[in-house]
Amino acid sequence: MLNIICKSSFLSLFLLVINGVFGVDTEGLKSVSVMEGDSVTLHTDVTEIQRNDQILWMFGPQETRIAEIYKHDIDMHESNETFGDKLQLDDQTGSLIIRNIRIKHSGLYKLQIISNRGNSYKRFNVTVYATLPIPIITRDSSQCSSSSESSSKCVLLCSVVNVTHVTLSWYKGNSLLSSISVSDLNSSLSLPLEVEYQDNNTYSCVINNPIRNQTKHLNITEVCQMCPGKDLTTPLRVYASVIPAVLLAVLAGVMYILYRKHRRMRQKDNYFESPVQAVEPVQTEEEGVEVLYAQTTFCKQVQNKKANWTEETTYASVVT
Repeated sequence: MLNIICKSSFLSLFLLVINGVFGVDTEGLKSVSVMEGDSVTLHTDVTEIQRNDQILWMFGPQETRIAEIYKHDIDMHESNETFGDKLQLDDQTGSLIIRNIRIKHSGLYKLQIISNRGNSYKRFNVTVYATLPIPIITRDSSQCSSSSESSSKCVLLCSVVNVTHVTLSWYKGNSLLSSISVSDLNSSLSLPLEVEYQDNNTYSCVINNPIRNQTKHLNITEVCQMCPGKDLTTPLRVYASVIPAVLLAVLAGVMYILYRKHRRMRQKDNYFESPVQAVEPVQTEEEGVEVLYAQTTFCKQVQNKKANWTEETTYASVVT
């Protein structure tokens, strides 16, 4: 029994020594979530560091030193290889500031504080989330066949690509209808929804992570009337370009017909109303006799009459 008590006392004393020398993490692991492009500060919880205090920051499973303060001197070590100029140390508290953080900066950060008051450790599990895309709502292409397109219901798909650690959901008003989640890197998600063509309810597709969300509201009339790869405005554009050309051709044809008709009428009027030209004498060489030729003129106003035995015939003398 005495041996057991001695062993227990020795083990307790050993744990106390370990706690004093190595600073066992009594505060546990702190999780920090941040969006890509934001800035984050990992706090030391030290009000003011003393001259002989040593603040050491490490990153990754290999606990690579990235920043250190000792006797008020700041050393960023080899942090530029991973972080560039994004790291900054607060010279008063020793807190680590990461500006414009990227996804590759996700991981485990470890803080070691060595001072006359004792040693302590802190750990931070930083998760950087990519910027959320706006969901895209389309009609399910499988419904665009002739057999199913006459259905009274419209099948929709809400889709996102290249996402990580997100949840995609359909909402009817404020009520959740369905959802799907993914944790893999650069994954794609699609979530279907079936609605009536005349449905007047408000639907929305939402993508979210633990920090933010993006929402796309559904317009049933706009989405359900067209299928992927089919542009209903194409026939309208064709008609809009063909109809003016046809009308122009018809108008040109009508104008040409009217022009021909008018030209024939002018020729006819000129034929009946042309004045008598002056008679020019013509001298023949053989007989030396002048022959006068007269141009025949028809009067438009004269009407054809049948022969009547009572009518008089008048002869005009011809002068040579």
